[in-house]
Amino acid sequence: MRPSGRKLDEMRPVSVETGFTRHAEGSALIKVGDTHVLCTATIEDRVPPFIKGSGLGWVTAEYGMLPRATNTRMRREATAGKQGGRTVEIQRLIGRSLRAGVDRVALGERQITVDCDVLQADGGTRCASITGGWIALRLAVNKLMKAGDVISDPLVDPVAAVSCGIYAGQPVLDLDYPEDSEAGVDGNFIMTGSRRLIEVQMSAEGSTYSREQMNQLMDLAEKGVSELVEVQKAVTA
Repeated sequence: MRPSGRKLDEMRPVSVETGFTRHAEGSALIKVGDTHVLCTATIEDRVPPFIKGSGLGWVTAEYGMLPRATNTRMRREATAGKQGGRTVEIQRLIGRSLRAGVDRVALGERQITVDCDVLQADGGTRCASITGGWIALRLAVNKLMKAGDVISDPLVDPVAAVSCGIYAGQPVLDLDYPEDSEAGVDGNFIMTGSRRLIEVQMSAEGSTYSREQMNQLMDLAEKGVSELVEVQKAVTA
């Protein structure tokens, strides 16, 4: 039995509120169970120096957690003068995941920055950030298209992410914190809406896993991502 009482292949409840902030070109508050992330997308008519003049667009991301997003207060990274390694790794993951679903030629020479701020954490914050980040990105691109600033839709496929793992010897979908903290194996699966893989992060946490178990987790991830993509499409239609 899972601590939450969910079935092995059952996601936590997912809800999204779009247009959560007034000023961002795209914004969404995504709630995956008790993990809540505010995602905003900002459009700028500039690109990083390394692609300037190439005609290509760029999508990047930043990620952070509020001090009381967790059980105990975390020190703000700004007060430490630098970002932690985990933060840097996650925001790079978000950025390259979102770029995988973008036609950068169609986007044109502009940058969209997706900010993901974790308001409350209960496992799977990077996955919720990617899923909600795509929604914010979709809403921002919709504004570009409505204004006629882009000719064709630069978002070629939705991008979503979900965690899976081996908990109490069973493959489970969408780990919350109690499961994540005790899972023998856990992984993050980032996919497109057409079920193309972007990235898989899997590791054994005290026990190894078989090829068969990995395939079971892949099947669960496909199910979860498909459900998340349906949510993405519904809230951005």
